[in-house]
Amino acid sequence: MDGGKSLIAQLEDAIQSGSTDKRVDTMRRITDLFVGTADRLSEQQVELFDDVLGRLISKIEGTAIAELSARLGPIGNAPLDVVQKLARHDDIAVAQPILTHSPRLGDKDLIEIAHSKTQAHLLAISGRSQIGTTVTDALLQRGDYDVFHKLAENNGANFSDLGFTTLVKHSESDPQLAEKVGVRLDIPPRLFQDLLARATETVRARLLSSTGPEHRHRVTRILAAISDRTHHEAGYQSEQDYEQAHKRALLMLSKGKLNETVLLDDAKAGRCADMIAALALLCGAPTRMVGNLLQSEHAEALLTPCKAGGLAWPTARAVLASGAAGRTMSEQDFETARNDYVKLSPDSAKRVLRFWQVRHAASQGSSHDASRDASHAGGFRTDKNLKVSAAG
Repeated sequence: MDGGKSLIAQLEDAIQSGSTDKRVDTMRRITDLFVGTADRLSEQQVELFDDVLGRLISKIEGTAIAELSARLGPIGNAPLDVVQKLARHDDIAVAQPILTHSPRLGDKDLIEIAHSKTQAHLLAISGRSQIGTTVTDALLQRGDYDVFHKLAENNGANFSDLGFTTLVKHSESDPQLAEKVGVRLDIPPRLFQDLLARATETVRARLLSSTGPEHRHRVTRILAAISDRTHHEAGYQSEQDYEQAHKRALLMLSKGKLNETVLLDDAKAGRCADMIAALALLCGAPTRMVGNLLQSEHAEALLTPCKAGGLAWPTARAVLASGAAGRTMSEQDFETARNDYVKLSPDSAKRVLRFWQVRHAASQGSSHDASRDASHAGGFRTDKNLKVSAAG
């Protein structure tokens, strides 16, 4: 350490009367000495360098401090006080090497910085080779778009359930983030399923193509489960379910008990099969066709059998809102539908419905098939071409 003492003697002169260039030169010589001997220094000797460098950096600005930060960043026993000062420096060029690489910063330090410094500081922390869950929670609490993406693609970042939930929530409106989160092997199964359920078909396809065979099988299996669940929620229940619902509706009709109130209760309770069976009998249309209308992407298609069946708007709204069609409608969508429903006359609705029945019967291949469709229920396939305007 004799050389170190010699430099320390020069340090006083550099600080008291030296120029900026002399101070920078002295700092570089001391840094060279520390870096060259760091693996052999005791903690007490490191504290000596801490004191020396700390006094120098208080007198120096600009690129020289950034250079010091870059050299100290990867060193496991870098002077602790100096590291703390550099990590909190307002200039990200100075802080970044320490925030990204220094093992001298603990989770407590990183969380405090994440809560108090700029997005650039948060982004630098997001690039660390290992990040604990409490730190990622803090970063996600304040982080912007770049921070979320940096964390999602960092395999060394660990996330709590809350952290993953936050990522999945943001992924719904950010397809690129969804892809990065989706390829992480540590995402909890239930949240991975939630992410896939919210993802677009494009994101799903990219996830399938970008994962290995084992992970691809997992994605495929979950997508199949989502599809089954979606079909069930959208009214794709078993043929037996619909046959039984149709029988129940016929029995109620024969007793004079099938009415709008019953249909409204079915819609509110989410009893899709019963709702469709009741609506089909009330409007006089085949159950299969009503089911096709339910699956149409055009909300107005379902308004026609509702109006033909004499339903008031609140009941028609409940049918649209039942979720059986798998569509999501805003209040503005409902208001538009209400206006259309008021304008649609019962006679016009019945004429359109008769037109659709003729076309539906023809599509079944024979009058026998059409008759069978009118007498009992079956499975439904989406027909997105059914529109009110089809009546001409």
